[in-house]
Amino acid sequence: MNSQALAAAKAYAALTGNGGSAAAKPAEAVGKTDFAAMLKGALGSAETSGTTLDQSIAAQAAGKGDIVDVVTAVAEAELTVQTIVSVRDRVISSYQEIMRMPI
Repeated sequence: MNSQALAAAKAYAALTGNGGSAAAKPAEAVGKTDFAAMLKGALGSAETSGTTLDQSIAAQAAGKGDIVDVVTAVAEAELTVQTIVSVRDRVISSYQEIMRMPI
């Protein structure tokens, strides 16, 4: 292997973060994520966003909060809800596509 190819391989390994040991890991373990854990984390994030929104609204109503915090919390909660709805729609669409497949 020439020096340019070796440098390119090292750069690629550094970018992928596996140190060039992709062959050392089983194919199933590379990039494998637990869907249930990912979904649980997303819903936890939505719950946290809602709690932050509630706290900032209560603080504003009590005269102790800043309106900028309320607006930011509302925008964050709205984005979280839109993301969850988008994922839900995609899951339903995928399920329907699978059900249309011939056996």
